[in-house]
Amino acid sequence: MAAPDGRSTARERGSATDVAGVVILSGCAVWSLISAVGREARPEGALLAVFAVAAGYACGRICGTLLPVAAASATALAALALAIASRQGVPGAAVGSPIQPGHTAAAAALLVLSAGAACCAAAAARSVALALGLRMLALAVACTALALGSGPAFAAAIGILLCSLAAVRMRQRGVALTGLALATGLVVATSWGVAENALPDGLTVSLEGQLTQNRVALWQDAVALAREDPVRGVGPHRFGVLSTTAQQSAGSDGKPHSAPFQQAAEQGVVGVTLLGAAFGWILYGLWRSPRSTPVVLSAGAALTALAVLAGIGNSLSFAPVTAGTGLLAGLATARVASDSSTARGTHIARPTDEAKADNRTTL
Repeated sequence: MAAPDGRSTARERGSATDVAGVVILSGCAVWSLISAVGREARPEGALLAVFAVAAGYACGRICGTLLPVAAASATALAALALAIASRQGVPGAAVGSPIQPGHTAAAAALLVLSAGAACCAAAAARSVALALGLRMLALAVACTALALGSGPAFAAAIGILLCSLAAVRMRQRGVALTGLALATGLVVATSWGVAENALPDGLTVSLEGQLTQNRVALWQDAVALAREDPVRGVGPHRFGVLSTTAQQSAGSDGKPHSAPFQQAAEQGVVGVTLLGAAFGWILYGLWRSPRSTPVVLSAGAALTALAVLAGIGNSLSFAPVTAGTGLLAGLATARVASDSSTARGTHIARPTDEAKADNRTTL
């Protein structure tokens, strides 16, 4: 019997990941419609976010296969330009409107996307000079964040750059991705503890000072609304109508400034589960990605930073951020040629360890 080709195994794993993504994203779209049935709800925003992620992911897979370095570099420059050129750093922000916490998170998310894409391009570049230039671009993004007064974006960009440099010597991507998942879970659990007053008093006071009392009050309203209907929630886009804090806040956009709290309040425990499943699917796709470990971990660090920002801000309410999230994930999981012989049409398949074992045991 002929041993299975390593490339066939990679294709099968990639197909399973794609199928899981289709199921999860479809579930997010369908559940937003189910949670809106019989109510004066507006699921259009949730549907737009799902479609933006799917479109960005598909585009990233295509562009990452054809031009991995160029596509990631263009993404980094586009996200940086969008963050700088848009008023208040947010696409669609109204002129003269007060800066909201969620708007700040959206601007930070664009800068994080830019830094992550630049580090992915640097990790994929074969030229040392090009890789150095792209890492300098990531450093320039961090400096831009500092100049714009976005401390979280600056810290995230520096962290992504350091993770990208450290990933060059890492071989076990699964351990690193697990750590990133646990860090995200810790942030979500801490924010939930703040909303429920379940943390020690000193820690709660310290966190409330950083988060602002208004945002904590919005989270507490979200928890109260989630308890009214734990399964379906109160319906998409209804938080602003039912939240006392949102109604009393000047210039409020009607959102709790946290993706998990918004899902819990508007789509119940099922919505939160689907949101977590979507993030888990992205990390699983990175683990199974045929790209090199430095590329995978650079993208993983950036996507984790985005998840943290989404946990304490309103970044996922903006289509460019959700589309960019899918785009970065697609770029980091795209199949690309591993050497120049492929381009000449003389690619020689190298058997995997599993294939070698099969050859030794086949008569």
